[in-house]
Amino acid sequence: MALFNKEFWTDLYQKNQIGWDIGSPSIPLKDYIDQLKDKNLSILIPGAGNAYEAEYLFKKGFKHVVAIDISLEPLINIQNRLPNFPKENLIYGNFFEHHQQYDLILEQTFFCALSPSLRENYVNHMHQLLKPKGKLIGVVFTSPLNSDIPPFAATKEEYVNLFKSKFYFNVFENCYNSIKPRQGRELFMILEKI
Repeated sequence: MALFNKEFWTDLYQKNQIGWDIGSPSIPLKDYIDQLKDKNLSILIPGAGNAYEAEYLFKKGFKHVVAIDISLEPLINIQNRLPNFPKENLIYGNFFEHHQQYDLILEQTFFCALSPSLRENYVNHMHQLLKPKGKLIGVVFTSPLNSDIPPFAATKEEYVNLFKSKFYFNVFENCYNSIKPRQGRELFMILEKI
């Protein structure tokens, strides 16, 4: 776990080596957000990075959006872009030490940024952070990527085996609306807490 700690991620931000950052909300998540009606939903974005999804939600009038990241750099970037975003909702900290509860958690390849040794902890903690019937919505990589540094992918079967004891699979399919460089390499999921 120490290998991909705050220093690792902060160094990447400071060197602008953030190839995962597409500069806008992920299209699958944007499309999902666009159909949400309840602006009072409590929403967490873990490993938020520059949190374009949080910005999009905030500009659409969602009132309870929390972004958490282990690096301070992207949280400062969000504050600079959105001076009115509630500062208390930008959490500089470790996802695994966060203990509020949410209606929705938006996953934008955070899973793939974590060491594979943390996958079971990830699933258990996501389950704990969600309110009853809460949903984990997101995009994860499925094609082989890296074995030594993030991003780490998993097969569809590996995802199913990881999540099936804690979540119902409402949607779990190949992304039809990925950005061009990621086409055919992403799965979109809507998982509901059991």
